[in-house]
Amino acid sequence: MRFVIKHSFKILLVTIFIWSCKNKPEQGSENLQQSGHPSIILTHEGVKAIRDHLGEIPIFDTTLKATKTQVDIEIEKGIDLPVPKDYSGGYTHETHKKNFLIAQKAGVLYQILDDEKYGNYVKEMLFGYAKLYPTLPKHPQPRSYARGKIFWQCLNDSNWLVYMSQAYDCIYNFLTEDERHTLEKDLFKPFADYISKENPQFFNRVHNHSTWGNVAVGMIALVMEDDSLLQRALYGLKDVKLAKDMKDNDGGYINQNGKVGFFANLDEPFSPDGYYTEGPYYQRYASYPFLIFAQALQNKRPELKVFQYKDSVLLKSVSALINLSDADGDFFLLNDAQKGMSYHARSLVSAVDIVYQFGGENPELLSIAEEQNMVTLDDAGLSVALAIKNGKTKSFKKASIELSDGPKGDQGAVGIIRSGNLELVYKYTAHGLSHGHYDKLSYSLFDEGNEVIQDYGLARFVNIEQKGGGNYLKENKTWAKQTIAHNTLVQNETSHFKGKYDMGSKHHSEKYLFSASKAYVQLASAKETNAYPGTELHRTMVTIKDSISPPFVLDIMRVTSETANQYDLPLYYLGQIMKTNFEYSKLSTPLVLGSKNGYQHLYKEASAVATGENIQLNWLSNNRFYTYTAATTSGDEVILGRIGANDPEYNLRNEPTLILRKKKAKNAVYVSTIESHGTYSPVSEFAVNAYGNIKVVEVVYNSEDYTAVKIEGKNDKERIFIISNQNNAQNKAHKLSINGVSFKWNGPYILTHAN
Repeated sequence: MRFVIKHSFKILLVTIFIWSCKNKPEQGSENLQQSGHPSIILTHEGVKAIRDHLGEIPIFDTTLKATKTQVDIEIEKGIDLPVPKDYSGGYTHETHKKNFLIAQKAGVLYQILDDEKYGNYVKEMLFGYAKLYPTLPKHPQPRSYARGKIFWQCLNDSNWLVYMSQAYDCIYNFLTEDERHTLEKDLFKPFADYISKENPQFFNRVHNHSTWGNVAVGMIALVMEDDSLLQRALYGLKDVKLAKDMKDNDGGYINQNGKVGFFANLDEPFSPDGYYTEGPYYQRYASYPFLIFAQALQNKRPELKVFQYKDSVLLKSVSALINLSDADGDFFLLNDAQKGMSYHARSLVSAVDIVYQFGGENPELLSIAEEQNMVTLDDAGLSVALAIKNGKTKSFKKASIELSDGPKGDQGAVGIIRSGNLELVYKYTAHGLSHGHYDKLSYSLFDEGNEVIQDYGLARFVNIEQKGGGNYLKENKTWAKQTIAHNTLVQNETSHFKGKYDMGSKHHSEKYLFSASKAYVQLASAKETNAYPGTELHRTMVTIKDSISPPFVLDIMRVTSETANQYDLPLYYLGQIMKTNFEYSKLSTPLVLGSKNGYQHLYKEASAVATGENIQLNWLSNNRFYTYTAATTSGDEVILGRIGANDPEYNLRNEPTLILRKKKAKNAVYVSTIESHGTYSPVSEFAVNAYGNIKVVEVVYNSEDYTAVKIEGKNDKERIFIISNQNNAQNKAHKLSINGVSFKWNGPYILTHAN
């Protein structure tokens, strides 16, 4: 089915006059709240103000021009509504996805430019769908627990309705009453019923999927002024009973606690700090429906006070999400996450603009908008564009921060420590719903936005049809979710909680200490007692800015157990090995490291037996030199490995690891440092500071109550770091004698001279 619409461009003459944010109409005005279209995202007053300022707001004008060019090209091509058949990345999937994105933009252009060609384009597309949709069975691809009709899952059908609701709102008055009646009867109401009533397992749950479903129904409800649908969106389907053991495709429970609807999805996944339990990758994805619906509710139903709900958690969530990004704006990889996703995504453009307008006009958000180099073409985007033009921008300052997890903020946290160019991300959270990974007390490290110690992320090539239809690959479960795929301790080659969601979802790590008030020493410390019954893990991650070396990381992992075990602590460094200080035996043919729990995907390429001295690994990545220095016990095995075993379809990245293995150990302490210390120029061919500055890392005291580590630099300067393992009170006085030297301090830790 194809429709081709051609019009000449209508030049819009605008009258430019000085306009101040102080003079813009209040969002709660009677006209805006109760009547007229557009009214959910664009408003009457917003359209008028936009038209009045065209030509004088550079970032808005640039966005408008780019949008017009994109939409005009699609109008010239005509409308294609293929019968659905493909997974993500396939032709039918991508065509229908493009349709809803372009339709929303065309609706906006109709309002701003007052050009009927855009109204006609949206009208023709909607009527095409009104003819197609009633003929569609469930999507032919059977993978999803909630199959859609236009797309293979109801999630994507909901995406469609969220965007098409906005397009419909923009051309509402362009249509006759009979035309609106036809669209609502044949398309919008059946569509809303299908993703809700006919798929309660999708709609009635707490998950980013159901957020999209709730918002889709809520958005079209606001346009049609259908209060029954709106109540369904806000509070879920009533009198629907789902089996408590029902699970989705990722192994997550559909609905164990019975909480449903949009407000439940605000209550449960978000912590009071605005952290979203699934992690920043999915928080980014869910931000669009959360905030676009909040914007619509504020415009249409301000009495609900959605932006004030749960102590303004939606407003906090955007700042939290920005803080969960590296120096380049890429989101840190926690749980299922694709590398390279950043706050330049369209969902974050909307989020930044909406929160700026409705959240007190924080000038730091304007610097993010300037980096994004675009705004939304609506009232919120206009507010941002005018503020930027008027010079109100301030830099968004990312600092060290701890973001709590759990609805009440009592289910662990993520600690982000920023020291110089280093960004350390330490995960001690709840599981993260069905997108969670089994990696308690894991970490990753960045240097000026470059990954140094990586989190693998997800095993998926999103929307690339060649790789499993663009969906999750089987290696996501067999590798990426498993504990050995992360930088944390593995006991007896078994993942935390045995890699079972039923167990992992019940527990969270416990925050022990977070301190970022001193620039020269910052730390995050947490404990995990449930990953392995009878074993306690206590990890303390520290960054130190000291004369020994530029900012470096100190890692202390203590293990105490009731039984003797094998412990593996992997280090997923990125780059090329330059040198080691230990002799290793390289295998002529790599061996597969294990048979299950992710070990089946690791090659053992070389190994060494530690003598009890420090081991050092020096490597080069992104033209920077790094050195890992670790204390060992005599007999420890050092394994140099690589990802990629048992991977016949080349779904995994072949990246290196170093694993420090301790066998038949009941209690153990792993202590190491990581330094960024030098650079290489391929142009001048000079290597500067190619060798690390730390000579020795030594555990000089370890008991149930205290652990002390000595760090000696090549400049012969020595430091002692001591942490209290049981008492984290800030005012507690401590005294400890180490090798005849007495140390006294107040608070849970001290960094001091060795003597």
